[in-house]
Amino acid sequence: MKAIRIHENGGPEVLRYEDCELPPPAAGEARVRHTAIAINFSDVNVRRGGFYIANPQRYPLILGNEAAGVVTALGTGATGVAAGDRVAYVGTGGPFYEATGSYADERNVPARCLLKLPEGSSEPLAAALLLKGLTAAMVINRVYTPKPGDTLLIHAASSGVGLLLTQWSKHLGATVIGTVGSPEKARIARAHGCDHTILYRETNFVEAVKKIVPRGVSAVFDGVGKDTFMASIDCVRRFGMLVNYGNASGHVPPVDLLLLAKKGSLSVSRPAFSTYIEEPGEFQSASSELFDLVRRGVLKVEISRSYPLSDAAQAHRDLESRKYAGSLILVP
Repeated sequence: MKAIRIHENGGPEVLRYEDCELPPPAAGEARVRHTAIAINFSDVNVRRGGFYIANPQRYPLILGNEAAGVVTALGTGATGVAAGDRVAYVGTGGPFYEATGSYADERNVPARCLLKLPEGSSEPLAAALLLKGLTAAMVINRVYTPKPGDTLLIHAASSGVGLLLTQWSKHLGATVIGTVGSPEKARIARAHGCDHTILYRETNFVEAVKKIVPRGVSAVFDGVGKDTFMASIDCVRRFGMLVNYGNASGHVPPVDLLLLAKKGSLSVSRPAFSTYIEEPGEFQSASSELFDLVRRGVLKVEISRSYPLSDAAQAHRDLESRKYAGSLILVP
């Protein structure tokens, strides 16, 4: 098979398109022929040797841990899927940033980790939706549920997760302020329901937010991290909440609890995706909700660009430069 591997940490140039051997699926595994592979910022962190890598990485290493495709073979004892089923997966049961391997034509995956795709849902849509949609679901269903009368600040509102959070929050009756990096991204964010857009590269977003809602926003949804989180504290109303769900710009520095008291008795949450689907059946039920929201037109998935698997390095460059809105995918 063909795969994208790294032999050391570094920039996009360390991504190599190589021939690899794939053994038969082991007991309990299914072989999946990938037709669409998700690109996530966690892949960039693994490539770089990111701050949350707990155990030494073993090289050569195949990147990626989310994809969709078709089951082609089963190991002994594998249940729940059959050859020919269209499936998707998000992680393989271990730490999401360690048990990688989806940047490849095929992969052996524990059958228990596979989700059978509903009729009418394409494999590219599933690859673009699942992790990003489940992250949005985690924020909205478990941490802060928007309601009518709320005003939210969503950083990177035109990103894959940001667009889903924007649409879902609007569906629940909230007003959304979104930070974006360009006029084109502002247009896309507004087309997905964002009420106010702030070009954060040109404007002080704290001052801009205060002009729109002088008393502050009800909550901040932040997947950017280091560059935005601490300044966002000054955007939140009394007893408001800041939710950090990602670290695209780096890790958020330690937060002084006394500062939260001084700034208006604020709350902070840093949920972890793996916790959201930890219990048996949670992945399936949460995914069913997502696909239903898409079917009903509540959520629309923006796939800005598809790349051949061999062009993964260019995809990483584009992701890191924040060139496109929405989701990016690889196609074997």
